[in-house]
Amino acid sequence: MSEPFQLPALPTLSRSTVDRYEMVRTDPARLAKLWATGRVILLDGKGRTPVGNGARSLATRPAVQLAAEIPPDALLLGEHDGVGYWALQRAERLREGVASPDSAWGLWTGAASEDGEEWHDLRTVGALLDDTSAGLYTTAVGLTNWHSRAGFCAKCGSPAERANAGWATHCTGCGREEYPRTDPAVICLVHDDIGVNGANVLLARQPIWPPERFSVLAGFVESGESLEACVAREIGEEVGIEVSGIRYLGSQPWPFPRSIMVGFAAVASEGAPIHPADGEIEEARWVSRPDLRRAIDAGGEIAGLKLPGPTSIARMMLTGWATAD
Repeated sequence: MSEPFQLPALPTLSRSTVDRYEMVRTDPARLAKLWATGRVILLDGKGRTPVGNGARSLATRPAVQLAAEIPPDALLLGEHDGVGYWALQRAERLREGVASPDSAWGLWTGAASEDGEEWHDLRTVGALLDDTSAGLYTTAVGLTNWHSRAGFCAKCGSPAERANAGWATHCTGCGREEYPRTDPAVICLVHDDIGVNGANVLLARQPIWPPERFSVLAGFVESGESLEACVAREIGEEVGIEVSGIRYLGSQPWPFPRSIMVGFAAVASEGAPIHPADGEIEEARWVSRPDLRRAIDAGGEIAGLKLPGPTSIARMMLTGWATAD
């Protein structure tokens, strides 16, 4: 008898090899050593970073070549094999319009420096990077996105200063401390009730997406709501379908700007009618396993169906379901 499908591997942006010991962030002597022997991931204003080796690894810089001492906006990402890794956001003079290694969504183009070094977005290279690079880049993007929105105290409105090597802010007015925030969102693969894993999967597209671009359904968790309740509510609101058998698959950080995607599977009745929500869902339809397999085997798209990129947990969920049975 078939088993319920699972994710085929650890989600792309959940990979990480660095030590993230919290006590190091408040140890000035240890931080100074990690800077002196460390490497820096540079980010431009769009969150892109230079990559090398066919976008398999990050093109980091020696920290001391950028500054003799730790800059106040430096973010400690962690330590790996005795090397401290940091992130800094800096304005760069780049030539826009460089094709991204993964153009699955077609929304995030790369850039190049004057010497030809390519800078790319996490969404387009995350699946290509090695485990260490993927984890570092994901953390760097998440922290910089949080700080871009955390410049003032949420309680009294006074300016906030960075603390703990970038892992906290301290209010200059009331002294309140803030820590990086993550917003939970559910993402669910809904299949029909034919057999254990179904014969068809429900895919939908938002109005702002490129034509023929489809994915599984997702939505943010509301205050006072469980993850499972959010799954049922979001699917009911977006496509008018009642689901059962909600089960957890895995999770992946998605720092755009600060989410974690919590993946689930759920079951709907065969041929359940679809009622797309006005303004939220442009189109939704049932897709057979053979058609989904064809799209995956073709690199992510066939006529009329373009799948989410391999960096997303959505693509991994679809791959796991397509190869079941």
